[in-house]
Amino acid sequence: MKKSQVKATLPTRMSKGDVTSSEQTAVAVRMSDLHDADGFPTQSSWEMAARLQFDADWQGKNADPEKETEVRLVWTPASLFVRFRAKYRSITTFPDAAPNGRRDQLWDRDVVEVFLQTDPSNPRRYKEFEVSPNGFWIDLDIAPGEKRDLKSGLQRRVTLAEATKTWVAELALPMRCLVESFDPAATWRVNFYRVEGPTEPRFYSAWRPTRTAEPNFHVPEAFGELVFAPSPSPQR
Repeated sequence: MKKSQVKATLPTRMSKGDVTSSEQTAVAVRMSDLHDADGFPTQSSWEMAARLQFDADWQGKNADPEKETEVRLVWTPASLFVRFRAKYRSITTFPDAAPNGRRDQLWDRDVVEVFLQTDPSNPRRYKEFEVSPNGFWIDLDIAPGEKRDLKSGLQRRVTLAEATKTWVAELALPMRCLVESFDPAATWRVNFYRVEGPTEPRFYSAWRPTRTAEPNFHVPEAFGELVFAPSPSPQR
């Protein structure tokens, strides 16, 4: 979908029902309320945000509704907020991390992940953010032949509900770590991923399938689009 086509589908004043994501385009909605006490969107802001879901593997096969992942996105000029709600069969996490929660090789255990590509002139450079069910995290700046710590200043909040076998991870990503100057009219590239399981074969799922022979999330050609919408108006 071309950028002009995406923008044409986003009215200047939207109701909650107008805000939808598609199989190719994710929509981040401007935050409608003040932050909560922890600096994250309130529940009402999350509910106004578009929802996307996936439960198939990285090849678009072997769907498992009991491992479904839901993603919502909210933005302000200062931050992009990403909320994952993950159904799970089992939880596998590392027992240790740095004092601030950062953990190298976090993808070797259960995680949710968002990859963001913000510069169309450099399509193979993107940012990677991951968080685990026990709140550990990692952020990376990825380019061909290069992988470095991003030091983004991200904030995260994770809750685990054993009764419903779900865990929720909220990420607050500072815009300054993503772009020099944020333009809400821009179209970014994005993909969302999930890993679950202690040993191979693990469950590698993706919003936009990469369709590689072996599990591989680092396929920017498979990324979908991310557009930024204004605040929706409450439905009456």
